[in-house]
Amino acid sequence: MAVGARSGHDEPEDRPERSGSQGEASVGRTESDGDSPDSGGKAPKKQRSFWKELPLLIGIALILALLIKTFLVQAFSIPSDSMQNTLQRGDRVLVDKLTPWFGSEPERGEVVVFHDPGGWLEDTVTPEPNVAQKFLSFIGLMPSAEEKDLIKRVIAVGGDTVECKKNGPVTVNGKALDEKSFIFAGDTPCNDEPFGPIKVPDGRIWVMGDHRSNSLDSRYHQELPGQGTVSTDEVVGRAVVVAWPINRWATLPVPGTFDQPGLNAAAAMAPGALGVAGALPLVLWRRRRLTRGHTAG
Repeated sequence: MAVGARSGHDEPEDRPERSGSQGEASVGRTESDGDSPDSGGKAPKKQRSFWKELPLLIGIALILALLIKTFLVQAFSIPSDSMQNTLQRGDRVLVDKLTPWFGSEPERGEVVVFHDPGGWLEDTVTPEPNVAQKFLSFIGLMPSAEEKDLIKRVIAVGGDTVECKKNGPVTVNGKALDEKSFIFAGDTPCNDEPFGPIKVPDGRIWVMGDHRSNSLDSRYHQELPGQGTVSTDEVVGRAVVVAWPINRWATLPVPGTFDQPGLNAAAAMAPGALGVAGALPLVLWRRRRLTRGHTAG
């Protein structure tokens, strides 16, 4: 007891301090276990600087831009006046390249970009781009200056019969098109180059510029294979919007005249064909019933 008393009286104030210091040390060890070499923990990784991550970000951005250009959307520059006033020289349009991947075919009234089918642009001189222009066009951030592409409006598709006589309208499957909403003011539908009738082969399209008197379109290449029609395999995609300049921003919808009833020859025949298909079993059933009645009598 005395020893214990002496021990307690010898250090009356040291215990709280040691206790506190031990507690603080204990807490300190608990919080720094991960940093302590003795604890076996790993030091936290230092965050990379922005400049070290910048090349990686640029690389990812370029890959995404290339994928978008290849599979989704690509910018094209309008080099001529053949699509006035819908498109002006120098406009930049965005072309939908995604839907063709799902088997979508060009439709009447759409504005499409397509590769030169052969012989359409043989006399056209294309400017030689510099290295920067080639790189930007490769990843889709700038229209290509080397590719020989054209942009026109689809007038007829595979299976259609298209025709235009002098002073007359363009007709598709016998239906006259009302082109006032998109044809260049003062132009006629085809007085500069009447044509037809032409049966458009399957898998091909007949295209014309909106500025008819300034467009070397399907009408002027009838001596080539396909009689001026373009294979759908050559179609890059549909132009959906004018993206530049800003004051020219506009969508490129299909004019209403291409939605008129009876324009699609196949659709026009469909109701009759369905009617015959539905009536045939009924007629056969009735004939069989009458035959059985006569036999029984």
